[in-house]
Amino acid sequence: MSNKVIYAIYNDDDILMDAVKKTRAAHHHIEEVFTPFPVHGLDKAMGLAPTRLAICAFIYGLLGLSFGTWMMNYIMIQDWPQDIGGKPSFSYIENMPAFVPIMFEETVFFAAHLMVITFYMRSKLWPFKQAENPDVRTTDNHFLMEVAINDNEEELVSFFKNTGAVEVKVIEKQ
Repeated sequence: MSNKVIYAIYNDDDILMDAVKKTRAAHHHIEEVFTPFPVHGLDKAMGLAPTRLAICAFIYGLLGLSFGTWMMNYIMIQDWPQDIGGKPSFSYIENMPAFVPIMFEETVFFAAHLMVITFYMRSKLWPFKQAENPDVRTTDNHFLMEVAINDNEEELVSFFKNTGAVEVKVIEKQ
């Protein structure tokens, strides 16, 4: 099987959105779209599933809340109980109102840091990773749609020229 793809390059985001909708309506598989800035509604036009990162953030927040609660109970009640301002150190529940800011901070700390790690792992952004940008103009002012070719090269080239592409290239991908 060949690894040929078409790079359809556009110079306007509205034309790109129309081209993505036409491409999906024609049942062609869009591999990727490269844009210099976020284009509102492009994910829905491409048919991408909604992200589940919010679920991860909630779980990471619960993990931070649990860790913070355990840490405060161990340090302040079991390991080294202290009489601070006349507050009793008999149980965690009696001191919990004083610990609410710490629980909040642990929740935010864990959610934020673990979400950054999750984002980098999910996006496969490793240190010293080479850029996968196929055309340097997509970082400035052009939009590129990458579409897989399945023995219909001439048909796809004419299709993308009719969608308003300023340039259409057939590339052998590694």
